Amino acid sequence: MSVGGAMSRRIESKVFDGFHPVHLEVNNESYMHNVPAGAESHFRLLIVSEQFEGKSAVQRHQAVYAILADEVKNDIHALGLQTLTPSEWQADQERNESPECLGDGKAET
Repeated sequence: MSVGGAMSRRIESKVFDGFHPVHLEVNNESYMHNVPAGAESHFRLLIVSEQFEGKSAVQRHQAVYAILADEVKNDIHALGLQTLTPSEWQADQERNESPECLGDGKAET
C-alpha cells in the first residue's frame, strides 16, 4: 500500500472495504501529466483479491469501477487497473524474479 493524499487514502479505504485484498498498491501518477503539483487525478491500482476468482478481467474492472464510481465521476481523470487473484499474482511474481548470477566468482554447478 502506498502513502498519499486524501484521494489516495479514500481509494485505499474503499478498495479494502470492497475487496479485502491480500495486496494493494495505489500509485498516484498525476505527476506524469500536465496537472498542478500535488494533484490526485491519475491513478494506477494493483489489487490482489480472492474475490476475483472465477471472474473475467472485464467483470473485475467493472467491480472496481462500481466501488469507485463517485471518485471516477467527480475527481479521477484516469484509472489504470491490474486485478489479480492470489494465484495469478504469485505466478506473476515468479516470472519477474531475476535469475541468480553465474559469473564473477560464482561457482558453476
